[in-house]
Amino acid sequence: MKFPFKKTRPKEVVLIGDFTDSIINDVEDPAFALSQQNVMYTSVKELGGYFYLVTIIVGAFKIKTNKGAKLNITGANFELELNADMDEFESDHTNVSNRFITRIDFQIEEDDISKIDKSLIKILTLSAKKHKISFIIVED
Repeated sequence: MKFPFKKTRPKEVVLIGDFTDSIINDVEDPAFALSQQNVMYTSVKELGGYFYLVTIIVGAFKIKTNKGAKLNITGANFELELNADMDEFESDHTNVSNRFITRIDFQIEEDDISKIDKSLIKILTLSAKKHKISFIIVED
């Protein structure tokens, strides 16, 4: 005997607009880079002697993974490959124009922090799961 089961998809978590606004407002810096459907905000933070490039991506990028991510930074005379601090992360759905917010922290060496400068970087490429997104730097 077969039982008719309906395949159900989990509902998207819809965040309250005030919560979403507070996340975006907590980003201290202006937009750092743009892709076709996403905006990337960045800042460098230090915690216990370790340095992190904090990225917040707002837009169409949606992911849930436990395999981490890589951020390739191509500059004038250098290339950096940064690994995500944690392998597991996921995007949060918002009710603002069906956008997602994804925070990914990348480990960075203290010597490489000076390379995170808009005038030095040509392109950023985020690779996570099956996603590969190229960002261009926002001119000031």
